[in-house]
Amino acid sequence: MSYPTIRIPFGPQHPFHIEPEYFMFEVDGERVVSVTPRIGYVHRGIEKAIEDRTFIQNLYLIERICGICSNAHTTCYTQAIEEILGVEIPPRARFIRTIIAELERIHNHYLWLGLAAHEIGFETLFMYTWRDREIVMDLLEMVSGNRVHYAMNTIGGVRRDITPEIVEKIRKGLDALEERMRYYKKIAMTEPTISKRTAGIGILKPKDAIALCAVGPTLRASGIKRDVRADDPYIAYDEIPFNVITYDGCDVISRLFVRCDEVFESVNIIRYAMDRLPEGKIRIKVPRRVPEGEAVSRVEAPRGELIHYAKTNGTTKPERYKVRSPTLGNIPSLCKMLVGGYIADIPIIIAGIDPCFSCTDRMAFVNVNNNKQWILSGEELRRYAIKWYQKE
Repeated sequence: MSYPTIRIPFGPQHPFHIEPEYFMFEVDGERVVSVTPRIGYVHRGIEKAIEDRTFIQNLYLIERICGICSNAHTTCYTQAIEEILGVEIPPRARFIRTIIAELERIHNHYLWLGLAAHEIGFETLFMYTWRDREIVMDLLEMVSGNRVHYAMNTIGGVRRDITPEIVEKIRKGLDALEERMRYYKKIAMTEPTISKRTAGIGILKPKDAIALCAVGPTLRASGIKRDVRADDPYIAYDEIPFNVITYDGCDVISRLFVRCDEVFESVNIIRYAMDRLPEGKIRIKVPRRVPEGEAVSRVEAPRGELIHYAKTNGTTKPERYKVRSPTLGNIPSLCKMLVGGYIADIPIIIAGIDPCFSCTDRMAFVNVNNNKQWILSGEELRRYAIKWYQKE
């Protein structure tokens, strides 16, 4: 005798994630048989707001697309504008950008490890990793003056230099971070609390990872060696040797191991960059007006491939700007991972891609009469949204 499947809504407010997002699960007993995502709950209109601000003002706005990978967004943004301007930043600025990018990657992976431990009920590991995460946050604050939004990048280079005194403090911090991560990886390999909740969970086979365009640690944990830093080098990655970390377990624990090993690689990249930090200027002067043109910029954010598109028209403001975040790229793969799993594993599988829904969510209004997308100003969008909700 067969029983009908049951539809279970998950979200938009749910216990596993602070950001709102909605998933409709169809389950047969305890097994997930299908999942339908619904994004858009934290749409903030940033792309439209960018068009109303100057290129310098947009640095601060774009940095707030995401708190954890704010530097990745400004790196992607400045690269796009610098390409249209036809300028090349000084070598020292490229190396400093690389150092900050890898410190941010370490910060992200430590944060993720703590959240993953929290999802499976391993609160002690959560507390320890977030305690040690303070080391890298202190380093970023020492360099930039800020713990979250570093404001290091500017069009034409970076805003702050790294002195020999700062270099020595970074070295001490890296030693501690490397030692602690080796300890956490050992725990992950030996502690049943982790292995029983993550090994064999959220399977994403290599062919599915490629077909569904997965990115970042999610893709590399399925054995696919793809990394923008190696495939399409930017800033100083073409001058610094490093390994692209992959695991072939295709499950959540493989995604954990990828992030652990990437911390070790980030430590080595930073040490190499500091040992060979070029002398000279940290930025160049660029014009306020950007000539007409367009550019696509890519970086390997901590969560995966981040894409920015810029179109300019010769004024002091962009004509159009578009952001494709890594989480948006991983949502189709996430749905594949969830199918066949248990309801109890939903939180850790979703957490496994390290989702950031704030930099994922988008909203578009389409005129159903002629199938054309409406291009609205911020005020027009606000008025239309109020009218639409009142109608509903």
